[in-house]
Amino acid sequence: MPALNRAMSEVATESRTNAAEYTVSEISGALKRTVEDAFGNVRVRGEISGYRGPHSSGHAYFSLKDDRARIEAVVWKGTMSRLKFRPEEGMEVIATGKLTTYPGSSKYQIVIDSLEPAGAGALMALLEERKRRLAAEGLFDDRRKQLLPFMPLVIGVVTSPTGAVIRDIIHRIKDRFPLHVLVWPVRVQGETSGAEVAAAVNGFNELPEEGGFRRPDLLIVARGGGSLEDLWGFNDEALVRAVAASHIPVISAVGHETDWTLIDLAADRRAPTPTGAAELAVPVKAELEATLANLGARLRGAVSRMIDRRSQAVRAAARALPTPDQLLALPRRRFDEATSRLGRALTVTTERKRARLSAVRLSPATLSRRIAETRRHLDRDMLRANAALRALVREKHVRFDRTKARLSPEPLARRQEACRLQLTSLERRGTLAVGRALERARTQLSQADRLMATLSHKAVLARGFALVRDADGAVLKRAAEISAGSALSIEFADGTANAVATSGDAKPRPVTKPVSKVKEPGNQGSLF
Repeated sequence: MPALNRAMSEVATESRTNAAEYTVSEISGALKRTVEDAFGNVRVRGEISGYRGPHSSGHAYFSLKDDRARIEAVVWKGTMSRLKFRPEEGMEVIATGKLTTYPGSSKYQIVIDSLEPAGAGALMALLEERKRRLAAEGLFDDRRKQLLPFMPLVIGVVTSPTGAVIRDIIHRIKDRFPLHVLVWPVRVQGETSGAEVAAAVNGFNELPEEGGFRRPDLLIVARGGGSLEDLWGFNDEALVRAVAASHIPVISAVGHETDWTLIDLAADRRAPTPTGAAELAVPVKAELEATLANLGARLRGAVSRMIDRRSQAVRAAARALPTPDQLLALPRRRFDEATSRLGRALTVTTERKRARLSAVRLSPATLSRRIAETRRHLDRDMLRANAALRALVREKHVRFDRTKARLSPEPLARRQEACRLQLTSLERRGTLAVGRALERARTQLSQADRLMATLSHKAVLARGFALVRDADGAVLKRAAEISAGSALSIEFADGTANAVATSGDAKPRPVTKPVSKVKEPGNQGSLF
């Protein structure tokens, strides 16, 4: 109790002090107003640390630091869209904004309204480092650059739709060679410009080759002049990779002739100005028409001169060729000479044949001499034929004797014996097989006969049952099928009896009595 009284006395003493009491929210709000009033507009130089890109809400949170201190920084979503370049980890910047506190964690931070590199040297150093890294990957290699089409049908332009650049490009294309131009509107300045231009390049590459919006044959990425910070979006790494990977040839027309960006190194061609890009993209239609007309005139002149030369050559060749009379003069003379000799030759030949015929005297002695001479020739030929025939027969006899000497009956006897043994074996096996087949068939027939006897209605009739048929021979199974006066045929085990039904019933009734009177088989009777 003394201790409790002493504690209560101390609390009462402290409650009587003159110091004002604050809540946590009140003291946090007072600190926030004090800091914002004292540092409402400041410029802070430092190195970006902990930057991971914009948050899902669009805001960006990171830190600014130097070698001895760190301050938290925040860039709201609306300010991010107005920045001229994208913040990167390790970049030294000058941030303009106001200091404030965050009551939730008792920290002070700077809310950035604008952000700029700490001098052009920092941006240039960053640009050179990025250039070396991308060049090492081969993105700027001349061997991978594509040739521009001489006469594209569709040109895609990636630029701002409200600036003077697009009007200059369209006006220049219209003056030189009017064709279809597709414009993909993008921001050409600010933090999102690089991503939008990269998306435009990729979007043009994904268009189909045919259709309402067919894929362009050439792309122009254009922007007017500006400072290094204004053109910083065209140094974006994603944009450089998109241009390097484009299947469509790309002309870079960013800035003035003295300005350069990384997209100029990755593009297939660099134009000094957007107007120069339009001049590179299409030829002059009037010049093409003039060239075509000149070539047409030259072609017509060349064809005319060639025809003249060929005509002169034909005429010269015709003068060198002989006339038909000259070509036929020698054959005609030979024909005339042959004609004149033919008559004399026929006369001489006729006289010569007549003289030879008159010199030959036909007589029986002459005919006998000719017959005797022919007979001598015939006898000589017969002698030669007989000698040849005898020689052939001798040769055949010799060959037959040699063949007979080689032949012997033992092999034939052995083969005959083997065949006989094989035939005896096959006969014995055939007899056994036929016997077994007959036995199987006999067994199957006996089984079928027993099965038929078992399943036959004869066995049922032998046990005292009867089979009733109508006049047509159809089997009657129910009493409902029998009408009065119907002729019936009743089959028993030992024969068949005919009967006449005296009545019929729609429902079958069990038979309580056997048939009391049935006439002999084959006689008419009544069924009671």
